[in-house]
Amino acid sequence: MKVMVGGTFDPLHDGHRSLLNRSFELAGNNGQVVIGLTTDPFASQKTHPTRPFDTRKKELIDNLSGQNSTADWVVEPLNDRFGSALDADFDAIVVSEETLPVAVEINRLRRERGKKKVDIHQITCVLADDGRWISSTRIWRGEIDIHGRLIGER
Repeated sequence: MKVMVGGTFDPLHDGHRSLLNRSFELAGNNGQVVIGLTTDPFASQKTHPTRPFDTRKKELIDNLSGQNSTADWVVEPLNDRFGSALDADFDAIVVSEETLPVAVEINRLRRERGKKKVDIHQITCVLADDGRWISSTRIWRGEIDIHGRLIGER
């Protein structure tokens, strides 16, 4: 199965790992995961700072290289909310609760273009120790670490 997933992945945290793990589970043996990584101009729209594309890509690749999966994977630049998902042939997209509306819009636009609908798989956002979502924004603010532990409570 060919699966798509996307994000800024900065910093790469346990919520991102859950999203990626689900993508590889769905792809299965000999499947493929296409990971859209936001480009610097697109990432600059975030409310928090982001590291350069090449830095984020290296961290992502290092993390993926250490996993035990038979699925193939590729990282491609993501210049907007949709990337290649509007025209590419693939089977499923994996999103979080936060990005579900984007996947719904992708299917709507695919239908308008005469493309087949793709399955949407939504993961539950990973919670920090305080019961709120782990997010890059919270990490950049210094509230939590990449595992959702409250800063100062280790």
